[in-house]
Amino acid sequence: MKVKTRFAPSPTGDLHIGSVRTALYSWLFARRYNGKFILRIEDTDFERSKSLSVESILKGLKWLGLNWDEGPYFQTQRLDRYREVIEIMLNTGNAYKCYCSPKEIEAERFKQLSEGKKPHYTRVCRNLKIKNINKKYAIRFKNPTSGKVTFEDKIRGKITFNNLELDDLIIQRSNGMPTYNFCVVIDDLDMNITHVIRGEDHINNTPRQINILKSLNAKIPIYAHVSMILNENGKKFSKRDNSENIIEYYKKGFLPEALINYIIRLGWSHGDQEIFNLAELKKLFNLDTINKSSSAFNIKKLLWLNKYYINNLSIDYICNILKDYMKNENINIEKGPNLKFLLNLYKNRFYTLQDMACNFRFFYEEFESFDLQSANKYLILKNLCILTNIYNKMKNFSFWEIEILSEAIHNEAIKLNIKLKEINMLLRVVLTGRAYSPNISSVIFLLGKEKTLLRLKKAILFIKNKTYVKS
Repeated sequence: MKVKTRFAPSPTGDLHIGSVRTALYSWLFARRYNGKFILRIEDTDFERSKSLSVESILKGLKWLGLNWDEGPYFQTQRLDRYREVIEIMLNTGNAYKCYCSPKEIEAERFKQLSEGKKPHYTRVCRNLKIKNINKKYAIRFKNPTSGKVTFEDKIRGKITFNNLELDDLIIQRSNGMPTYNFCVVIDDLDMNITHVIRGEDHINNTPRQINILKSLNAKIPIYAHVSMILNENGKKFSKRDNSENIIEYYKKGFLPEALINYIIRLGWSHGDQEIFNLAELKKLFNLDTINKSSSAFNIKKLLWLNKYYINNLSIDYICNILKDYMKNENINIEKGPNLKFLLNLYKNRFYTLQDMACNFRFFYEEFESFDLQSANKYLILKNLCILTNIYNKMKNFSFWEIEILSEAIHNEAIKLNIKLKEINMLLRVVLTGRAYSPNISSVIFLLGKEKTLLRLKKAILFIKNKTYVKS
């Protein structure tokens, strides 16, 4: 059997963590068995489908490297095919026209609930003898009313439904639009999908879809329903409740390798191994070790993984990604130290590219203002002498080296009988605008003489102006 899987998102929102895991599992399963991975956009819900969501889905998959072999197919481009099958089903007696209005169905549902019954369609139109009634109609699938539907879920084992519990599913609405549950079946049939890997919220759809396939004498795919992923508030990820778009992780400076590694472990395991690359996953992934329980999202674990990859992927690779990231942040790296040199010095300090870009920004451009709290603490009159002395010393340096700069700062601390830590904190605020930075001597060295003197002068003037205003 040639394995063929599919990822079939509906473009009613952005791609979130749960959707990406489904795509990743389907993609890896196809790759593991040298099969094909299909991308299908289920866009028959005109009211909620958005072209921007399609773009976001495609962009997210490409960023993560989940390339597809066929597609993207769009259901709205296959409407004639669905209607063709529906006509066949009407002619063979596997479907029928339902003339019940939504108001009538809702009234019947309310009555059933008030009587303590499980609401279901009464099948009142199932065996109507009168044809060509001058009234709007939907089309329903004539679901079997006896027997059971049993399928072997690759994750959950044997699952059985009584046919009597299943409604006669609407397969075409009264406006002529085929429904999601029906379109999915025909797509899987036409595209020869062998394995359907999807969320557990689709389990109840599966027996209905199997019955439709049986009515068409079609081969039934193998199903695998993965458990939900819960966010840090204990709720499931969903595009309908503004769960985070996967592209937001790019914007926050996460690496695709870290995200893939993290997401694969949300429900799947291979012994105690924590770190996986794609080449390994293509060989190791299977459906047998996927957990039935829900998985909990943990941002701290994702950050840890991201830091691991920043420090263990090649420096050239990280440098190229960071260049693009900083370009998108409008940071001109031509006006400052070599980025690769910065990475070699400081990469083990940061968890994300966003952290790095934010902390490297002051090397390449002037900051507009000092952090207010830091300025109030350090840019005060008693420190004016320190900054003036350092400015005058550094102005006369003919050699700009870390050792010389470090010695000058140390000597100034001894001369003025103050702690080295205090003078270092002062210089951090002066040269970076805030109280946090890497080793201050290396910062001064990388900034260069011109920028260092300019910022020292700026701080001196700031203190003088603040003192003048107060007096």
